[in-house]
Amino acid sequence: MTDQQIQQQVNQTAWAACDTFRGAVDAGQYKDYILVMLFLKYISDQWNEHVETYRQQFGGDDARIRRRLERERFVLPEGASFYDLHERRNEANIGELINEALEAIESTNIAKLEGVFRNIDFNSEANLGRVKDRNRRLKNLLEDFAKPALDLRPSRVSEDIIGECYIYLISRFASDAGKKAGEFYTPSAVSGLLARLANPQPGNTICDPACGSGSLLIQASQQVGSDNFALYGQEVNGATWALARMNMFLHAKDAARIEWCDTLNSPALVEGDHLMKFDVVLANPPFSLDKWGAEHAGDDPFKRFWRGIPPKSKGDYGFISHMIEIARRQTGRVAVIVPHGVLFRGGGEGAIRKALIEENLLDAVIGLPANLFTSTGIPVAILVFDRSREEGGANEDRRDVLFIDASRDCTPGKTQNLLEEGHIKRIVDTYRARSEEPKYSHRASPEQIAENDFNLNIPRYVDTFEAEEEIDVAAVQADIDRIEGELAEMRAQMQAYLKELGVNA
Repeated sequence: MTDQQIQQQVNQTAWAACDTFRGAVDAGQYKDYILVMLFLKYISDQWNEHVETYRQQFGGDDARIRRRLERERFVLPEGASFYDLHERRNEANIGELINEALEAIESTNIAKLEGVFRNIDFNSEANLGRVKDRNRRLKNLLEDFAKPALDLRPSRVSEDIIGECYIYLISRFASDAGKKAGEFYTPSAVSGLLARLANPQPGNTICDPACGSGSLLIQASQQVGSDNFALYGQEVNGATWALARMNMFLHAKDAARIEWCDTLNSPALVEGDHLMKFDVVLANPPFSLDKWGAEHAGDDPFKRFWRGIPPKSKGDYGFISHMIEIARRQTGRVAVIVPHGVLFRGGGEGAIRKALIEENLLDAVIGLPANLFTSTGIPVAILVFDRSREEGGANEDRRDVLFIDASRDCTPGKTQNLLEEGHIKRIVDTYRARSEEPKYSHRASPEQIAENDFNLNIPRYVDTFEAEEEIDVAAVQADIDRIEGELAEMRAQMQAYLKELGVNA
């Protein structure tokens, strides 16, 4: 069986396990139970295979086997394996037993898994129903994950397959969750585009300050082309933060530092009294976040909002300001997904936008098609900022801003439009070459942007107007005359036929 066939089998079997909860538990909640169970099954299968390997190497030398196991990426405590729980699946307190197993795993691997399971309760009556129903659901879940198709031993499946299954499930949950999906998932094609635009290089530090379940960080890491990088993230939602931690673990990105915090009000990626700096910063932050903390922004200890304080009902420029401040001076790159209002709204946002443009930080504005996200149907844009355009940076002489209108480049889908590889490649190639193409891209000078009062609305710079084909009125009239003549002739023939048949017209 090929890796692709195994991938499909694993994906389908894991998704089918969700039938245990559908109709009884909200999709936004049951995703946590499924993903935690996948994680538990993965570490149990990996642990068991390592145990078997060491037994073959060292025979009955249990002390030597134990020392080897203690040096693994994680340690699975006795009695906390998926298989221990599967054997006890008929116990009346199976929910408690699963909770205890997860607590033991977390406490044994505190450096990597501290707090990961604190927001999940397999004994919750509110989420999983009363005892009888809860026990039945958990028994079914354990039996589903015990199926041969979900054999996740390293000798059978690669870490890529397990990681891709995790992301596949998150994408399916996002589809079920609708508008709530924006809290934890960015469509894979959009994440891939953002990562390619940010262009992380070997040795780079990469940060997503609104990382959700971490898939954008994974996409960025895959662009590097080596293991020489460091990942950082911040996430405000505790359950989503836990998903990100597990996502990193399943992709063998154990060293990633993912913090649970409110990025705008209490960022946790700090060194002493200042924010950490990164080579690449990329994010899909919540759009126009209300009550984001404007009332405290003036007293921000890190002085992130010195260009101006965004409106209290729209936190977009709060995230943008934070991202630019944590990008390394003279070298850092920033790529962020924003709603179109960010491009043209006035007031405080207009003042911040003007300051960023006058500082020569804005590198590109890219318009994407509508309906790419499960959480919103509105069209979005990507802003790329490049701190190498600052004085002393490698691109300090670059003054223009590249505008790309890719709003029509997509494949229509039943519920969402899709960015295909060809669409993504065209955007990335245009951006890297900074090429101009009629009705698609344009390099705008600082003077042109100033003439537009620092409004970045893409149609002001990329003319996509399609002139209608000129109509030859005389030819149209001639066609009408011809058709009317033919019609009169046909009517006369019809009258003759009716007369022959003795039918009164």
